[in-house]
Amino acid sequence: MKVQFLGQNCFLFTYKDKTILCDPFYKMQAAESKFDIKSQKIDYILLTHAHEDHIADVDDVLENHPEATLIGQPEICAYFKKAKNKDDVNLGGSAKVDDLKISMVPAHHTSSFPDGSYGGVPVGYVFRLPEGKNVYLAGDTGVMADMQIFPALYGDLDVSILPIGGHYTMCARKAAFAASELLKTKKVIGCHFDTFPAIAIDHEEAKNHFAVKNIELVLPKAGESFEI
Repeated sequence: MKVQFLGQNCFLFTYKDKTILCDPFYKMQAAESKFDIKSQKIDYILLTHAHEDHIADVDDVLENHPEATLIGQPEICAYFKKAKNKDDVNLGGSAKVDDLKISMVPAHHTSSFPDGSYGGVPVGYVFRLPEGKNVYLAGDTGVMADMQIFPALYGDLDVSILPIGGHYTMCARKAAFAASELLKTKKVIGCHFDTFPAIAIDHEEAKNHFAVKNIELVLPKAGESFEI
């Protein structure tokens, strides 16, 4: 699986010949990432919750890729009338992309659309690869006890994508605690940091919080890609 960071909580996952765009908010940092939605194949749009910095570019994706399947909570899927194809998963359920299983898990946050309407509950996802590897995409969340269930239920979390900017989500110190004590993961890709002044972080301080717990922290730049 290839993962490309496009800013905030927006990631492009490529699995075999399928692409999954999570929380479209790529225009904000397009100058850095060089991401071009028109030339990029998009098969699925995966949403964690309804806040604007996670859905702002959904309509742009659908205009350029009208056959893309929207994956999210029932309330989010119902909101996007332009989406022709939808997979309205709920907590406890999973979506399938070929032999990749994407299981919806809780997140501790809020969720409403920019117009104030109800956005369903916020969620995260565990990507369950057939060879036994698991990738946890936390969405926007604070530390929560539910996290300790994920490795017990799904197996080792090889990589966890965690928000670390604080203010609206976990800060780096709390994310390092969650990674070490609850998720039992050894590698973290940080997100939801530096996009706005309120979530600007000290990079060295953030890395130190993870280093003392013997966890690798990656602070990606917009456009950077990783192989999992």
